[in-house]
Amino acid sequence: MALAATACGIPATGGPTAIAKSDVPYHLLNPSTTPSTSPGTPPAVGVPEQIYLVSPVAHVLAATREVAVPATLGQVLEALLAGPTAAESASGIQSYLTGTGVQVTATEAAGIATVHFNSNPIQVVGPDQTLAIAQVVYTVTQQPGITGVTFEIGGKPIEVPTAAGAQVPGPVSRSDYLPQAPLP
Repeated sequence: MALAATACGIPATGGPTAIAKSDVPYHLLNPSTTPSTSPGTPPAVGVPEQIYLVSPVAHVLAATREVAVPATLGQVLEALLAGPTAAESASGIQSYLTGTGVQVTATEAAGIATVHFNSNPIQVVGPDQTLAIAQVVYTVTQQPGITGVTFEIGGKPIEVPTAAGAQVPGPVSRSDYLPQAPLP
């Protein structure tokens, strides 16, 4: 019996071993430091994820949203399309994207995410389009292992504006939107 009990134990490896960042669920890499509920209330059903909105000074700005478990990139993008809360809007924070009637999904391969919109979510013209794309790029590349983004609307790849003024097919990364980066 003693032999059977020791055979079911945890194997000894001689010390701790590192877990690859890509094997850690998104929400555990950036855990919330404040309790999400008060005593006596049930815990929140979801995990905190960062999305990026537009600050009053025309830079992207991180905001946290609760996303259902397991958090998928598509769900994080849906939270982005939902836009700012009433309190955020009152303080001048906005989104240059709309979720009204827009469906979004995402796929990822080799560190590049392809964001698929059924219709154009960008609600601005001119230079502000760059901020709208930066919102998506910063939100998507916040996820572990994703370094670049390509875009599709209605199943067709599209070119997107960069901060340098070029229209590119992608993939684009945060480095393409440094002038729109969050302020320190």
